[in-house]
Amino acid sequence: MSDRVRTGVRVEGVVQGVGFRPFVYSLAASLGLGGLVGNDADGVFAEVEGSAEAVGKFLAVLEQQPPPLARIERVSTRSLAPTGSAEFVIAPSQSGGQRRTLVSADTAPCPDCLRELADPADRRYRYPFINCTNCGPRFTIVRDVPYDRALTTMAGFAMCELCAAEYHDPADRRFHAQPVCCPACGPRLTLAAAAGTALPGAAAGSADPIAAAAALLRAGQIVAVKGIGGYHLTADAGNPAAAAALRSRKHREEKPFALMVPDLAAARVLCEVDAAAERMLASPRRPIVLLPRRKAADRLVAPAVAPGNRYLGLMLPYTPLHHLLLAAAGRPIVATSGNVSDEPIAFRDAEARQRLAGIADAFLLHDRAIHIRTDDSVVRAQSGRESVIRRSRGYVPEALPVRPGFRRPVLACGAELKSTFCLAKDGHAFVSHHIGDLENAETLLSFTEGIDHFRRLFDIEPALVAHDLHPDYLSTAYATALTGVDLLGVQHHHAHIASCLADNGEAGPVIGVAFDGTGYGTDGTIWGGEFLVAGLTGFRRAGFLAPVPMPGGAAAIRQPWRMTAAYLAASRQDGPRGEHAVQQRNERQWAAVQAMAGRGINAPLTSSAGRLFDAVAALLGVRDTISYEGQAAIELEQLTDVTERGGYPVRTSCAPGDATGDAAGELAPVVVTGADLVLAAADDLAAGVPVPVIAARFHNGVADAVVAVCRLLREQTGLTVVALSGGVFQNELLTSRVCGALGSAGFRVLTHSRVPCNDGGISLGQAVVAGACDRLR
Repeated sequence: MSDRVRTGVRVEGVVQGVGFRPFVYSLAASLGLGGLVGNDADGVFAEVEGSAEAVGKFLAVLEQQPPPLARIERVSTRSLAPTGSAEFVIAPSQSGGQRRTLVSADTAPCPDCLRELADPADRRYRYPFINCTNCGPRFTIVRDVPYDRALTTMAGFAMCELCAAEYHDPADRRFHAQPVCCPACGPRLTLAAAAGTALPGAAAGSADPIAAAAALLRAGQIVAVKGIGGYHLTADAGNPAAAAALRSRKHREEKPFALMVPDLAAARVLCEVDAAAERMLASPRRPIVLLPRRKAADRLVAPAVAPGNRYLGLMLPYTPLHHLLLAAAGRPIVATSGNVSDEPIAFRDAEARQRLAGIADAFLLHDRAIHIRTDDSVVRAQSGRESVIRRSRGYVPEALPVRPGFRRPVLACGAELKSTFCLAKDGHAFVSHHIGDLENAETLLSFTEGIDHFRRLFDIEPALVAHDLHPDYLSTAYATALTGVDLLGVQHHHAHIASCLADNGEAGPVIGVAFDGTGYGTDGTIWGGEFLVAGLTGFRRAGFLAPVPMPGGAAAIRQPWRMTAAYLAASRQDGPRGEHAVQQRNERQWAAVQAMAGRGINAPLTSSAGRLFDAVAALLGVRDTISYEGQAAIELEQLTDVTERGGYPVRTSCAPGDATGDAAGELAPVVVTGADLVLAAADDLAAGVPVPVIAARFHNGVADAVVAVCRLLREQTGLTVVALSGGVFQNELLTSRVCGALGSAGFRVLTHSRVPCNDGGISLGQAVVAGACDRLR
């Protein structure tokens, strides 16, 4: 026919491992088109031949109705000479060339697979590794691209005849599904006792590892369960002895455990689940969602699971194995990372058996290898939208678009706490999975292995490496030891604001408010309560919390009462005139700590907002010592009376020196007197004002101070956009109060959604700063 055409098609984005080739095949066949489709290092390529009308419809459906897990970034076409072919085939994958294809994240079982899992007539009935083109493991099993079975950890499992038939049948849901498997071809489960122990008689003789593991959980045992990205330590969430034993063995004193519940109905029994929370819980990503607990949770969840916490971290099952285990257990379970506290999650079998032997009573194992460890993601709802606190399984390695992109490939090494790294090239930034606190050899190894994997997976050879300014961070040491690259140090809080800009697709300049616990300042002091006038290529410190000493250095982080002593000493409110209960509780060390602060001996100065929250928390008797980062501030927020609208006033002034600014014409920074908040709280406490009311007035006072400084900076600069970043803005109450007040004052406010506001987002900020500076060269 005269209107017959042949068109070459290139599809870029997340288009491998998501059923894209079968989708193209079926679409072409339904339209009577000839041609081919295949994978290569750039994504998916295709050629379609037929009538111009049919080819046009093919292209429209391709972009508008792709498979559920696909993320199309670009479709390009070119005209080819027709060949007369009416057959459509899947071409062999092509390797070689620079890799530009994007890899899908691991995805929870789809409804079709769950129906088969529950169908006694199906050959995959109760098979714990069921998957298809629309769900299952992806990132954690991929060793290289193109995404084909031979380049995944499924390579060692030869497909049985039935699986092979499905894999090659264009009409089947598992057509070219790389992890396709069944009970006949594996993987397979086993249940094993911890080293030096034996399974109880019934469990030892059971032919059903899942039923036996569930029986152990009901009996109060701790079972290490191998999942997609690593091991969970599981226990009966309602068993006080089991939860307490897990906490003791894991050396996790008070930080809450995550819970896994079978479905949304079970989640609603334990927590308040609104529409936003329901979407997050049930999404294919299956993160841990932080939710307000209901009264029923007090009797259904053991006290040791989340001691003193108004929130619970809930997640739904995200593998077929989890679905089966939850159904067999018949109750919610604790599902916490398989590690000893402060170590990375265990993911290799021999390593897990060794490292978790002192914690787990038994191991529910399988023989499919995990190629890259990936911990669970954590999110919460903020103003009705998802806010990511820890970005990992289900989200990684999805690329974040960055415009106008990167002139040269970039590696950003992140910070120390909540470590991530970021590799970037062209228009994409690949922020890593959560690594952990980069403070020991095990976590450093996980960090370096992750970088090597991302470099290989995305074919990125960094030319420019960004790092934190802190000279003692392991991430900084890693960066500076690299050869043949250009280095760029990025100030910690500038990286925070740049991360927020990138999260929102903006370049600035903005008024940046960066509140956190610790960050190395350009003056060598510890920053953390910063107001910046910032874009991607630079910043000015336009304001900050008045610095106070940290008596004992890092000891003041672990013992917040030291910050109370420092604030009161700096304000001359200690001793008989202003004696407080916190002073009485710590009487033996109080005088020495205040003297340390007054003399500046082992007491570095800090402008940290996190330390201000600590000081007030200890003053109010919330927490004198902590066992995990941010604990005092978290508990202070949770006891706050949210109906109280009063706020403590805070003075602002110009930084000491030239009150009009410097020789270059820049205005002197605004200094916020955080001690005013501490003293006002102390006065109310002495007057008998209830602690929840004082906590609310403190939060409101901080919010009012933020707005007041932003107003001043708007007058100075004309800027009307404010970016909020740093771990302190994980505080939902503070963030909502700040956003509301800034909005009422005529500001547009940027907050985080796709990457964490805490240090988990630092690497993205470093990367976009490096890329922007590189474009100026």
